[in-house]
Amino acid sequence: MALGPRLDLRQSQSLVMTPQLQQAIKLLALSNLEIESFVGEALEANPLLEAGDIRAEDREAPPESDQPEIADSTAADGNEALDIDAGALDTDRDTGDWSAEATSGGSGGEAPDLENHCDAELSLADHLESQVGPASPDTHTAFIARYIVGLLDEAGYLSTDLRDIAGALDVPLTRVEAALEVVQSLDPTGVGARTLSECLALQAKEADRYDPCMEVLIDNLELVARGAVAHLKRICHVDDEDFAEMLAELRGYDPKPGLQYGGSPGAAVVPDVLLTAKDGEDGWNIRLNEETLPRLVVNRSYYVELRKNAEDRGATGKDAKGWLSEKLADANWLIKALDQRQKTILKVAAEIVKQQDGFFRRGVSELRPLTLARVADAIEMHESTVSRVTSNKFLHCDRGCFELKYFFTSGVGRIGASGTEGEGASAEAVKARIKALTDAEDPKKILSDDKLVELLKAEGFDLARRTVAKYREAIGIGSSVQRRRSKKLAAMG
Repeated sequence: MALGPRLDLRQSQSLVMTPQLQQAIKLLALSNLEIESFVGEALEANPLLEAGDIRAEDREAPPESDQPEIADSTAADGNEALDIDAGALDTDRDTGDWSAEATSGGSGGEAPDLENHCDAELSLADHLESQVGPASPDTHTAFIARYIVGLLDEAGYLSTDLRDIAGALDVPLTRVEAALEVVQSLDPTGVGARTLSECLALQAKEADRYDPCMEVLIDNLELVARGAVAHLKRICHVDDEDFAEMLAELRGYDPKPGLQYGGSPGAAVVPDVLLTAKDGEDGWNIRLNEETLPRLVVNRSYYVELRKNAEDRGATGKDAKGWLSEKLADANWLIKALDQRQKTILKVAAEIVKQQDGFFRRGVSELRPLTLARVADAIEMHESTVSRVTSNKFLHCDRGCFELKYFFTSGVGRIGASGTEGEGASAEAVKARIKALTDAEDPKKILSDDKLVELLKAEGFDLARRTVAKYREAIGIGSSVQRRRSKKLAAMG
């Protein structure tokens, strides 16, 4: 065989992801609000796209016989899901642990405080700097105070040593200490503190409750955390009644005063899927939230006008005609992609509701173990498609507003009534049961992890002690020793 360069012809097959297919996959992972932003950009880039309600005359075909097909955007009606394996377009599989996030539900309750809402929009630094000038004795102190304000963390604490500040500004330490006093005199009370004790002491002084007994109590916060009540009463020289009042006063202080400011208000969760029970029937009504769904149509009259102008120009209008065809194809694709996205979301949500029917009827105790693969197999779609559909999507029902990924939880073993292995229980259901048991425990008979294992096994949950401890810590429940101390202090308050 001769060695040297040569030309060969070979045939091969490969999966090529076109930009449109990649964009269609991306649309699945976007929430309705993100879709609104995406559609807004598309409306600016494509003059043939138009937002608004779909009218009957818009559905009719244009009069020209050579007119290409123009699609309309329609909201999914909730009864039909597009039976297309969108996962076949994917080239990877999403993996990861899903956190169980839920937002409070229900429409009752008082409206949010408008004043607090406005304060939340104001940063801590801006709020403090607006007070520095009037509170400072001179401009030099005000300058140092503003410098200190810039060093505070989001909770309002100062972690930088005063000597370092003095060295950085090349000023005497006494000037820095005077500026810090100015900062600590500002609202909210407690900002500028260097320790938790100093923060609480500032608030106690503001409330005129910083007497020698309160000073001792604040200086021994580690004993308060340990629940050493007898020792604290002895060193504070107070009786039970006075100690209970001091403890109640201490609990009323804010350990992180800076968090009242410095952040924009949390964005309200807008549900993508709405779930309601059927009237008089044993079933569910599932529909998309049409308030946040974009509606797109192609501006037919504008397209016909542009096409006619391009044809009248003959050869000179060839480029314009090609550009127009490209924009029409982009508009058709986007409308169809949004329609497929809506139907795919409904199909996945319907299967989730079917799998977690017990949760929607009876609560978290009936939440079943569920995986992406199980839903994907049931609706004959790819697992990564289900992953994308459930990302950043929320479902609203009578029990509240939940992220779709909330319903995918790991399972634990469960023993049936006959002693045989039964259907696994959801980790969230176990956590809910652990919380119920610890909330109802007698303060004088705190349940240990071993006792919790025993009680859970009696209810059919087959768990190891380390698993119970892991679930307990995951939901923020302290150990038996910590709960005993906290409930002892609570009883005194």
